[in-house]
Amino acid sequence: MALSFDDRIVVCGAGGFIGGHLMGDLVRQGYRNLRGIDAKPVGQWFQRLPNAENLVLDLRDRTNCQIAVRGAAAVYNLAADMGGMGFIEHNRALCMLNVLINTHLLMASLEAGVERFFFSSSACVYGHDKQAHPGVEGLKEADAYPATPEDGYGWEKLFSERMCRHFTEDFGLTTRVTRYHNVYGPHGTYDGGREKAPAAICRKVAIAKLTGTDAIDIWGTGDQTRSFTYISDCLYGTQAIMSSEVVTFPINLGSTEQVTINQLVDLVEEIADVRLKRHYNPRAPKGVSGRNSDNTLIRQFLLWEPSVLLRVGMEQTYRWIYDQIASGKSREPARSVGCD
Repeated sequence: MALSFDDRIVVCGAGGFIGGHLMGDLVRQGYRNLRGIDAKPVGQWFQRLPNAENLVLDLRDRTNCQIAVRGAAAVYNLAADMGGMGFIEHNRALCMLNVLINTHLLMASLEAGVERFFFSSSACVYGHDKQAHPGVEGLKEADAYPATPEDGYGWEKLFSERMCRHFTEDFGLTTRVTRYHNVYGPHGTYDGGREKAPAAICRKVAIAKLTGTDAIDIWGTGDQTRSFTYISDCLYGTQAIMSSEVVTFPINLGSTEQVTINQLVDLVEEIADVRLKRHYNPRAPKGVSGRNSDNTLIRQFLLWEPSVLLRVGMEQTYRWIYDQIASGKSREPARSVGCD
């Protein structure tokens, strides 16, 4: 699908981390008819683009979805009530209610004649039995079935993937679905309880550096493994998948550079030039033991895969979070570090 620079593009969740970056990237490419949607007041958006139409709408409501997609050629659904593992494990009902957003957006997009619809799914759709050990192999797309996803959030994502599939099969709406693996970078949540592991670790290390604190709290043993995808790779992959004529199925978008949480802390300490004691909380929410992305299909169909090295991305993320905290913009310096 080739969009013209004057086609209406709607980004749902534009006040959030990925959505804000996507809006900015579309502007840099020259797209002139952008509409950003988020439930938060505009003043709370991570990035606000003055040349875009910015609407505050709760997309759980069908009427608001009809307003959001009016006149749109393409819709990116990045909207969700979510956060890191601490939020997901304690707010399963709220996560499940996200199904209203995607369902109503699909219905509204079909009514409005939208040409293409993108849904941001998650590696949380994969079964726990595939992620029971830190040394887990990369998760293949087929590993989502038989279905045993993350309770609440993962089930909602998997159900919404199926909704996209059936809207394509039954009604002809072109949909694209991507399973994000731990996207991180600057201009995102780093405190308040919804932050994910890279941002939480950067925050804790930055606070220690600024205050002289000598310790950091870590959820679990620190042996959990993850791969983390830098925002620039996420943006390129998202748009490549959206425009692809061959990626018609849910596909992984993630790095394969797997590390333990302890290694991630090591890395941030090196960047910050500080060494900290570690206090482990094995009873805190810690997610699955291991998670990594198998990129066979994205390499096959897009001739590309995420390539930004973790150290490069974490340097950018740490510097931004450090500057935010140093300038007094940190809202709630929560103590714990988890992973999703």
